[in-house]
Amino acid sequence: MKTRILIIEDEAKLVDGLRARFLAEGYEVDAASGGKAGLAKAAAKPPDLILLDLMLPDMDGLEVCREWRRKGFDTPVIMLTAKGDEVDKVIGLEVGADDYMTKPFGMRELLARIRVQLRRAQKRKTPVPDVLRFGEAEVDFARLRVKRAGRDLDLTALEAEILKYLMAHRGDVVSREALLGKIWGYERFPTTRTIDNHILKLRKKIELDPARPEYILSVYGGGYRFGGGDNY
Repeated sequence: MKTRILIIEDEAKLVDGLRARFLAEGYEVDAASGGKAGLAKAAAKPPDLILLDLMLPDMDGLEVCREWRRKGFDTPVIMLTAKGDEVDKVIGLEVGADDYMTKPFGMRELLARIRVQLRRAQKRKTPVPDVLRFGEAEVDFARLRVKRAGRDLDLTALEAEILKYLMAHRGDVVSREALLGKIWGYERFPTTRTIDNHILKLRKKIELDPARPEYILSVYGGGYRFGGGDNY
């Protein structure tokens, strides 16, 4: 699959120029001219990287970045602005931006920074093998099976995807919104209760005591985290 870049920028000419160059570089491109529309597009189909303008007509880039991180997404964000004030740069980085470029900027430098952020994002992801063991559970993602305490249990495809995503981000708090966006690819369900139901079913299959989970841990106000399992 092609790497997807979302441009959240209200300068139409700049967007057109960026789109043309990114397409020529082999990226998939989407764009939004406002912060609210950008957040909606990002949540509906999470991109691999976001180019985010600081000054937007409805909500500024700082608010957009803060809200995106609050939802639990770790997508690299490069902030664009016409301002050169160091204070703006510091605030942008503090709310979760990964890099910062001041307009006007050179395309070669921007492309280089994009590649750096994409490489860093890839390194943050822990590869998950097709078969792994932790505690008394053995999970076979290829066969969609779990073996625990001598019992063979079936995994649904969605349960397997959720478990694999949590494992790939082992130790990190993953929000329900992030799981909906990454697993389903769009906001299909009206509430995040869907995720909670799948988590409950997963716990019954992999946890020795589902009421006191060791692996799929709840984080109050945050989401879920895969913990424990030192042999994984």
